[in-house]
Amino acid sequence: MAPTTPLRDTIDKSLPEFIEQLRQWLTIPSISTLPEHREDIRRAAAWVQERMTAIGFAETALIETAGHPLVYGEWPASGPGPTLLIYGHYDVQPVDPLEEWHSPPFEPEIRQGWIYARGASDDKGQIMIVLAALDAWARVKGGPPLSIKVLLEGEEEAGGEAIAAYVAANPEKLAADAVLICDTAMLSAEQPSLVTGLRGILYTEVAVSGAQRDLHSGSYGGVAPNPLHALCLLLGRLKGEDGEIHIPQLQATIPEASAEERRIWREDPLDIAAALRREMGVTVLVGEQGYPPLERIGLRPTLEVHGISGGFTAAGAKTVIPARATAKVSLRLPPGLDPDEVFTWFAEAVHRHLPVGHRAEVTNLHAGRGISVSPDNQFIRAAADSLATVYGKAPVFTREGGSIPIAALFDSVLRIPVVLMGFALPGDCIHAPNEKFSLNQFRRGIHTMALFLEQVSRLKNP
Repeated sequence: MAPTTPLRDTIDKSLPEFIEQLRQWLTIPSISTLPEHREDIRRAAAWVQERMTAIGFAETALIETAGHPLVYGEWPASGPGPTLLIYGHYDVQPVDPLEEWHSPPFEPEIRQGWIYARGASDDKGQIMIVLAALDAWARVKGGPPLSIKVLLEGEEEAGGEAIAAYVAANPEKLAADAVLICDTAMLSAEQPSLVTGLRGILYTEVAVSGAQRDLHSGSYGGVAPNPLHALCLLLGRLKGEDGEIHIPQLQATIPEASAEERRIWREDPLDIAAALRREMGVTVLVGEQGYPPLERIGLRPTLEVHGISGGFTAAGAKTVIPARATAKVSLRLPPGLDPDEVFTWFAEAVHRHLPVGHRAEVTNLHAGRGISVSPDNQFIRAAADSLATVYGKAPVFTREGGSIPIAALFDSVLRIPVVLMGFALPGDCIHAPNEKFSLNQFRRGIHTMALFLEQVSRLKNP
């Protein structure tokens, strides 16, 4: 199950200590999108820097940026061998709606084998898996079996501009043979999986305007433009009830999946469709019915509305026709597409489908490319072997519907293989109330990571 008996025993004996360390980190409300938590972000960065120093990293630093600090660490091996770069993020999502949490989001609580807190699964718990594996190696062997570099950011949930600029400017400092990203999910606790594809993202704001000021609906209703109504019509024209996105350039550039991927999607041997319905508490999966659910969430583009604002929403009544309405709209993009080019297509579609008598402004809030990873490189094989040893079952390769823009940047700037090996589960409520992380996954993740480090250290000519 683990690389050596001493390592296995050390990990299991130290597990309560590792869980307590995670609990401490989770108490820090490092919400990157809310300015009032700026100091909390710095506290979270300082906490993990101190943890890395305590484990034995030869060098650690907080790197100042225009936004939140990066955390960097180096731990060279005693002899020659490959270098592994490890990425993660210590910032977390906002907690709204707070009233839906069963326990306070920054007062971690363990219930029935799960630790509940914001950031438990995304991504503090998964970063702690890696640090615990390194800690175990240090306790047993004095250090890791290969050279390690760690780069953690505090803006992943807010666009990741600081780390993007840093990676582009520092390819030599970050030089490595491969990069590990422990910020993804498995298909289930019984079936390990490795991610070989991530979608890109384009996050926008669409603002629709009508009259020069708010209007009384009695005096002007029937002749006045209504931006709220126009916005609803516009969104329905951009994506129909059948799930089809009406951006022709986007539909023409969707890549082809492999025959093996299509077979797995079609046969759905793990019955992911049923699992998705259970997790969401729904009876029907909506969207493009001509494509299997795994293809819809792993490769097909999406267009989602995240919020609409405008007009009067307080208690009581106010018969106002608003002058302006806005919507937050994101698109998830197949690998290979340039989000900036897609933004141009999207803006053109907005103006093409805009109801008459209205004006529209479209803003690109943030974007990132998707990535496709070959399952045949030796680092992926090392990860697969490690998972198979610990879980007793070979992992399957799957595409993840989410986006980690930095993965594509590592691929294009550092030109090294990217290993996407995470231990979150589909029901972890990431970005939602009652986020949680399985402590059994935490334990098995540490064993897997410790074995992976050893496997990579033995690779020839990486």
